[in-house]
Amino acid sequence: MNKIRSLFLFAWISLFACVEADAQQKQYGLMDVIELAKSQSPLSKQAETRKENRYWQYRFFRSNYNPQLRLNGTVPAYSKSVSQAPQQDGSFRYTPIEQSNNNLNLGLVQPISFTGGTVSVNSSLQLFRNYNPSDPIFAEQWGGTVMNIQLNQPIFAFNQLRWDRRTEPLRYEESKRSYVEEMESISAEAVNRFFNVLDAQINLQIAEFNLANNDTIYKIEEGRYNIGTTPKDKLLQAELQLLRSRQDVTQAKINLQIARLQMRSYLGLRDNEEFELVLPETIPPLFVTVDEALQLAKQNRADFIAFERRKIEAEREVAQARGQRFQTNLTAAFGLNNNGFALSDIYQDPTQQQTFGLTLNVPVIDWGRNQARMQTAIANKKLNDYVIAQDEVNFEQEIITLVRQFEVLLSQIEITKKSDEVGLERYVVSQNRYLIGKLDITNLNNALMEKDAAKRSYVGALRAYWTAYYDLRRLTLYDFSNRRLLYTPEE
Repeated sequence: MNKIRSLFLFAWISLFACVEADAQQKQYGLMDVIELAKSQSPLSKQAETRKENRYWQYRFFRSNYNPQLRLNGTVPAYSKSVSQAPQQDGSFRYTPIEQSNNNLNLGLVQPISFTGGTVSVNSSLQLFRNYNPSDPIFAEQWGGTVMNIQLNQPIFAFNQLRWDRRTEPLRYEESKRSYVEEMESISAEAVNRFFNVLDAQINLQIAEFNLANNDTIYKIEEGRYNIGTTPKDKLLQAELQLLRSRQDVTQAKINLQIARLQMRSYLGLRDNEEFELVLPETIPPLFVTVDEALQLAKQNRADFIAFERRKIEAEREVAQARGQRFQTNLTAAFGLNNNGFALSDIYQDPTQQQTFGLTLNVPVIDWGRNQARMQTAIANKKLNDYVIAQDEVNFEQEIITLVRQFEVLLSQIEITKKSDEVGLERYVVSQNRYLIGKLDITNLNNALMEKDAAKRSYVGALRAYWTAYYDLRRLTLYDFSNRRLLYTPEE
């Protein structure tokens, strides 16, 4: 019997030696993995780039309402060729041509968001130079507009500036909150990857522990068989368990390597340093009610802003269809222009330049084309309202379900943790009874399997809790444990 106890003691020392060796590896907690995922994972970089892209789109939108100062023209514009010129008698004569025709325009354009038109102030200058003039006095001619004020105003048309002013700020605010939601989704996926590795790590620990135990049991049974106190089938059963344990260790090592590689890939880790994960048993204090979660979700989530934006966009499509029925544009301009043989001639007693025009494009008979376009837009708006109403119901249902799960998850953690402790204690008791010959191998194995199952259930309950924790943060953009918003709202 003392020999048997010595074998068990040796196995335990070997097992603890392995655990001590593993303890030298770098250790990561759940928060470490989440921070790595949020700071350097490829998905976080993509989310940051999308956020930056959306910011510049919003800046582009804002610039549409500011005056634009533009300079355009062709300087220099030189040409030299032989061209066919008609003569008075109907014949043609080939004449060498060498000339330059330069122009430059400077304009200040101000969009009118209220009406959708534009008003602009322009000034232009042209210079024509003929290098082979028949009359030297026309070798160089100047022309230009001293000043020109122009109004372009669509009438009864769709005003994109006004509708953009309603939708684009919502879209930008939606993108900022979507970014926070993406980061919380990344955290939830990091939790999933973390527990994948942790499951594999614990499975390996269990497999190695079982291997050590089964090896010891086999040696004990072998000793008992040699002295005739146990039948051969018991010895073979112990040997079979030992072989199965070796196979489990091999498979667990492979599974752990795969899970680690997948987590490294997700986190963007480039080094091959081995690491070990620490079980996140510390549960943050959390008190959540359905009403509070719903209120925060409606107040903070991007989806709720998207509902409003989608309603406006549906109204916008109706307005756009209505604006396409009659296309009328008013153009009016007033300015001063002149020409001469010198630049200064343009600015001496310039003459008035006036333009006024009203262009129409009104279908007289379109066989119901406009009506069909309008009714399509109205039907799409109605459909959009129904879809949004269903999305709002799903939105609330998702939050209600998740909040109610929390009470169950907390209870599961307490139960499975206690089961884990009881399972371990029961196994120790069974092990001692086996050593003194009051328990057979089958019952000892049952105690071992129940201990392992209890441990896995506890880890599974922790996984479910932490996944739900980050899902709740994503759905409400609120940190319930620290009682703070996850984004900074606009002042």
